[in-house]
Amino acid sequence: MMPPRKPAAFKVTPVESEAEDAERHNRAPRALSPELVTPVEIDVFDEEEQALTIPPPPVARRRSKLGAIFFAAIGILISLALGLWVDSLIRDLFSRSDWLGWFAAGVAAIAALAFIVILARELVGLARLASVEKLRAGGLDAIASNDARRARAFVQELSGFVARRPETAAGRRALQDLKGEIIDGADLVRLAEAELLAPLDARAQELILDAAKRVSVVTAVSPRALFDIAYVLFEAGRLIRRLAELYGGRPGTIGFIRLTRDVLAHLAVTGVVAAGDEFVHQILGQGLAARVSAKLGEGVVNGMMTARIGVAAMETCRPMHFAAVKRPGMGDFLASLTKFAKDKGATAATGERR
Repeated sequence: MMPPRKPAAFKVTPVESEAEDAERHNRAPRALSPELVTPVEIDVFDEEEQALTIPPPPVARRRSKLGAIFFAAIGILISLALGLWVDSLIRDLFSRSDWLGWFAAGVAAIAALAFIVILARELVGLARLASVEKLRAGGLDAIASNDARRARAFVQELSGFVARRPETAAGRRALQDLKGEIIDGADLVRLAEAELLAPLDARAQELILDAAKRVSVVTAVSPRALFDIAYVLFEAGRLIRRLAELYGGRPGTIGFIRLTRDVLAHLAVTGVVAAGDEFVHQILGQGLAARVSAKLGEGVVNGMMTARIGVAAMETCRPMHFAAVKRPGMGDFLASLTKFAKDKGATAATGERR
């Protein structure tokens, strides 16, 4: 029996590639046989689609401090003028009769209390919108850093934010059961998006489609273009508020104005990318008009415009960018609107025959 070998250290020489070896020995590299060369297919359209689905980085907003100071000063002056007017009114009423003075003082106290409650609700609504923006930024950071601790903190915050919605109950239970089993932070964030936000996204698409159908029907039967514009604006505003409430924003009046401004800014940013398919949608709407009626075709185009506003509001109100869940496209609504318009046109034609 041979004795066991003693441990020894070996120096490993790195393997040189074919090009490096040829360059070192001043000779040409060997040509590979065609059988060993495997062609690699590159899908250019898939790469372009992936590039378009990547959410754009949030643009830092530059707010004018001078404008904020100006509006704050104007608000203080208006408040002082209003207070002096109320004080003068109450003093005049006291000079005429005591009961009129006390009645005016009570009404002023009730108005002041109601104003405080309204102001508190507006501040809470603005705080919710700020929470949505914070969650969106936190989700991007958690995916980019792939940090498990940061991802768990984000998932916990997102679960608490959407806990009021009954659609997220099953997703919250699934995340609780899988707690501690997922190591990668990016995978945990994507799983949270799929479990918590996917049911809300489905409900949001239903709201958008319902609003687009209502707009297509109303604008198809309305006699005036001005009424069409007014109804589209009304339906778009109601849709923005409903989507904000769905995702947990619930803005007040000031928050709704700010949210509408953000949606319009989002439409302005994505309008260049979406100009091509918007033209296609208009062509399809005109083709539908040739098959059914001109008014129904115009209604479908107006409905698609409402759907575009709804998708922009959905992306703005959503507390996380689209990562694991597919972003809804206009084609998802076009087929349903076309079928809806055809059914309405067939029903109208049947009624005219009778």
